Amino acid sequence: MTHRQLSTIPLQGSVAAQWLIDMGKEIEHALAPAREVFVPLLSSPLVAGTWVLLIVASLGVLWWDITHNNEALPSMMRFVWTLTVLYSGPIGLTIYWWSGRSQISHDSFWRRGSRSTSHCYSGCGAGEVVGITLAQGILVLDTFWVVLITFGFAYLFGYALNIGPLMQDGVSFREATKDALVTETPSITIMEITAIGTDLLLAGEAGMGSVLFWMALVFSLSIGFVAAYPVNAWMITRGVKEGMMNPQEMGS
Repeated sequence: MTHRQLSTIPLQGSVAAQWLIDMGKEIEHALAPAREVFVPLLSSPLVAGTWVLLIVASLGVLWWDITHNNEALPSMMRFVWTLTVLYSGPIGLTIYWWSGRSQISHDSFWRRGSRSTSHCYSGCGAGEVVGITLAQGILVLDTFWVVLITFGFAYLFGYALNIGPLMQDGVSFREATKDALVTETPSITIMEITAIGTDLLLAGEAGMGSVLFWMALVFSLSIGFVAAYPVNAWMITRGVKEGMMNPQEMGS
């Protein structure tokens, strides 16, 4: 299967643009061995079917635990963990079990970073799914527009998940927007550069009817989470983000 080259983004006409094109070619060349491994794996109906079953099972375990052991978790965090598990299956469930339950043995900086990343992941992940599906799957646009539209939806959904709860707490739209721009932009940017780049590298020419289209999208989301985690952790250490509160104190 051929793939859409990341370097085909139409940016000719400047030194900076040529630098981006050359860098894109170098990245593609460096990651070619990984693509050769993952494309056949992510194209397998057996792998896809197994992953769907794992997601369904993981969601079942998540909601059984929430309804039986963690009823005090706020609706926002229930939404966050549901999307995290929906995107990453048993990986997302493991993240929830380690950092999101009220039964964790103790809270820590690393767990706060995990919850903060999951919060970002749930919003901009939804934006990426909408953007990739619309721009690449339905409209079949060129790479430049796929990237632009997907980034736009990721920022929109990511900011909305931050602004909405703040406004519900009485914060003005202006202040909530300012807070979202400062605290969420670095994380969303790194997450989506990684996730969108991974998706286009693996399935740039795949259509919505192919297994590869959906499996590469799911895979890219999890890679984006990994990339954004240290960014969120660093922002917590710098005091830019507070990190999501201890689940033992949520709902109290």
